Amino acid sequence: MSTVIRKSLLQLVFSGAFMKRWNDRLRPMELMEVDKQAHKMIVAWMLLLRAGAGMADAERRALAEEVIEGGLFDYFYRLVITDIKPPVFYKIKANREDYQKLTQWVLPQLKPRLAPLGQEFWERMTAALMEPEEKTPARRILMAAHLYASYSEFRLLKPMNPHDEEMGDIEESFRSRLAGLSDIPGVAELLAADNEFSRFAARAGQLRFQKRWSQTPRVPETTVLGHMFLVAAYSWFFSVEAGACQARRQNNFFTGLFHDLPELLTRDIISPVKSADASIGELIKQYENQELERRIVGPLKSGGCGDLAERLGYLLGLDVGSEFIATVREEGPEGLEVRHVTEADLRGPKNLDELDPKDGPLLKMCDRLAAFIEADTALRNGINNEQLHQARWRIRQMYEHRPEVMGIQVGALLADFD
Repeated sequence: MSTVIRKSLLQLVFSGAFMKRWNDRLRPMELMEVDKQAHKMIVAWMLLLRAGAGMADAERRALAEEVIEGGLFDYFYRLVITDIKPPVFYKIKANREDYQKLTQWVLPQLKPRLAPLGQEFWERMTAALMEPEEKTPARRILMAAHLYASYSEFRLLKPMNPHDEEMGDIEESFRSRLAGLSDIPGVAELLAADNEFSRFAARAGQLRFQKRWSQTPRVPETTVLGHMFLVAAYSWFFSVEAGACQARRQNNFFTGLFHDLPELLTRDIISPVKSADASIGELIKQYENQELERRIVGPLKSGGCGDLAERLGYLLGLDVGSEFIATVREEGPEGLEVRHVTEADLRGPKNLDELDPKDGPLLKMCDRLAAFIEADTALRNGINNEQLHQARWRIRQMYEHRPEVMGIQVGALLADFD
């Protein structure tokens, strides 16, 4: 069913960049909800690959669909109940009647902004949020990912709170609850912390330390990690609007979630530098790919995580040179081959689950749209900076003569921000 994504939904997704976590504890830096959600969904992707290893393709896609939507449902819920401390929330959740009362209050707060996603999406979200039990495979994967991401944050602030008598109990709660989910493939590896699977999960979380627009004052500041979640969420919603098949919208979500992973190795290189000269942009891309192979993909392969390395390579477009190139995987003379396809192909005959399609232009549009909203929000919050004005103007200009991407009316959407 076709939907029309609006400004209010994009701003709702972005609002997690304002939401501080652990704000009753001394911490080395501000820990933001949007960063935690990115780390959570990266870990969920890792667990999905392990859990889905023996499944048929359709079953694996159904599980991934439930995990992605469930992660978005949880995020929207968290944006509304921001002021409820986790221990209090878990007590409410333990009582079905109390939890459903809270949820019945939360849902009307979200409906105006989520209405454009259609009645079916709203009904799925309502059904998922009204059920507090964490019993399905998807819900258990999301809970394990949530606990791991939150525990990662806890370990950052623990050394700064040596006299806090609650620290021991909090850590024990994280470890015991994760241990209770150790039947999920991959969770035991995360807890062991001496393997490449766990090292990759921890390393991805380090992208919260890298600020975007590092030389430009902004409110709120955003990190590379949080930006990746924004692009992932936008890619999902626009993929649904574009009528993408199940595999394509899932690939778009996870590509958005990883598209800036090379910046873990190179730091955030601003777009004007990359685009100053074609040869400079190409040189940076070559260096990023070399470092990605040497420090991420290679160690994953040699460390028994070939499944992660192979999938990551496809999402990041390592075979075709960029994550922003539209691709499918088809049988060729030498087996399964990654092939570059056109936008028309993806909107037509190549929009098939069995071809494992992935959008490039749509992902690039979401990347730019996230940057536009970062700049626009800072300007609306009173940061009158020439670099922000330039960024907002430049992105508008990109879509002035090409207002539609993969069926999405980008020009009209940007006009909403006037």
